[in-house]
This record gives sequence, C-alpha cells and structure tokens, in this order.
Amino acid sequence: MKILVTGACGYKGSVLTPKLLERGHEVVAFDIMWFGNHLAPHPKLTIVKGDVRQLDQVPLDGVDAVVHLSSVANDPCSDLDPKLTWEVSCLATMQLADACARRKISRFIYASSGSVYGVSEEPKVVEDALLTPLSEYNKTKMVAERVLLSYSEVMNIQIVRPATVCGLSQRMRLDVAVNLLTMQAAKNGVMTVLGGKQTRPNIHIDDITDLYVYLLDNPKYVGVFNAGFENISILDIASLIQSRTGAEIKMMPSNDPRSYRLDSTKLLNTGFRPKKNVETAIDEMLDAIKTGALIDSDQWYNLKWMQRGVEK
Repeated sequence: MKILVTGACGYKGSVLTPKLLERGHEVVAFDIMWFGNHLAPHPKLTIVKGDVRQLDQVPLDGVDAVVHLSSVANDPCSDLDPKLTWEVSCLATMQLADACARRKISRFIYASSGSVYGVSEEPKVVEDALLTPLSEYNKTKMVAERVLLSYSEVMNIQIVRPATVCGLSQRMRLDVAVNLLTMQAAKNGVMTVLGGKQTRPNIHIDDITDLYVYLLDNPKYVGVFNAGFENISILDIASLIQSRTGAEIKMMPSNDPRSYRLDSTKLLNTGFRPKKNVETAIDEMLDAIKTGALIDSDQWYNLKWMQRGVEK
C-alpha cells in the first residue's frame, strides 16, 4: 500500500514509519517539522515538509491509506495557543477527512487520546463511556473523532485512544511521565512527582506503533479502540524507576486532576497483544542514557521547544 503518515517526524511517527517500510509499504511522511526530522532515507520513503492546515500541501495522490498522527500534542502546548490547537488538531482533520472521501481513499486511522475521558472514578473506562475532556487538547480530539465517525459510511474509520506513550524514539519526548521521571532519576538522582495518586494508563511506543500496523492489516476492525495496558499511578511509576536507580522521590502538589483507568478489552478481543510495558521502557531508556545515545535536550520537551516560536 501507499500510506500517508501525517506527523511522521514526531514521537510516534518516527517509530511507525520504519516499521511500515520494513513491511514493504510505500510511505509518504508529511510533517511540519517543528521538532526536526529524524527519519532515515529509504527508497520507498518520500518526506514532505508541509502544514496539515494547508490542504493543498498534503500529498494525497495515489494514497491508499492515511494514518493521521498530526496534532498539537499535550495539554500545556495546546493551552499555549488554543486557536492553533483547534486549527491543527480539529479543523485540519475535518478538511483531510473530506479530501480523502472525495478522492475515495478508503482507509483512515486516527490517533485520538485516552485523555478524552478526563476524570473518571469508574474501575474500567470503556469506549462508550461519557467523554468529559478537560483541556483544549482533549476537546479537539473528541470533536475530531465525531467528525471522522460521520464518514464511516464512505471510509473505513479506525480510531485509537492511546494511553500515555512511553519509550524510546528517534524524535524523543521527555515530557511524558515515564520518560520524564526516568531522565530526572538518571540525570539528577531526584524525581519530582506531582500529586502522585492519579492513575493513568500507559502503553509502550513499540506497542502503539505495532497497533497502527495491525489495524492497517486488519481493516475489518472499525470504530473506536482504547489502547492502554497498564493503569498505574504516577507514584508507582516513580517507585519502579527508584528500584533501578536509587533516585530520591520528591512529592509536590499537582494542578492536573486527570485520573482514569482504560479498559482495552475490545482491542484485545481482536487478537492484538502488547509485547512491552512500562518497565521495558524504563530499562531501555536507562541503557540509552548510560551509553550516551539519549541525552537531555530542550528539543525533547514540546512546550519548551514551542515557546521558542518554532510554530510561527
């Protein structure tokens, strides 16, 4: 297949794209490259720098399937410029879906977010649970989902609500819980845990990118799927890291109340199985830090980088 991956140079896209190429697909990697391009050249890879908000820049010729990863990622970045967030994460998604439908592109995979559930006391949050998004980021994901589902009669729509992703990527992120705390422990010997009691679902970056590949291989599975396999507290994550590094845990209050437990039974019932976990991500990161393959850098923190005005 010829697959368009939007956000292909981002955290997940930089892991997904090589996997698609390994399977023999032709990949068009489309990205605005606010955070650079870390994709290696490949004879079946075409890299296009462009803005997903500008539909005429999106290369759809000959495309069989779209994996739509582009968004302004995480709550702080979305709050930095709400207008930009709605344009990129919602309006552009609507425009892209409409263009795909008009071109009779039949496959569309969308990366939503498990955070659309907001705060939930339910022991297991399933796909038909009430959505109570708290931030601009969460709200744009919810609205984009609804827009895409309106195209279900003309396109094969597969929506994934991932847990918080962790693990190594060529375009690293150190502003997500597992990655952030692991770097703090290795670099400073101290981890700052905000709140700590919030329960959050997690998924290894290899598992979420394997899932996108799995859905491409299995078009019969349509609709919305939770993707998170470890519901653990922030403090539990810090404790796992402490057991490996001996780092101190410093507790601080948090203004982020999000707490929920994803139930991914629907996805597991399709036959998909995760292969890694939070502990794998921690160990892989610590090894990379030890060898110097991973260093702390502002480029790996979305908010710090965007505050430099890279999106202007």
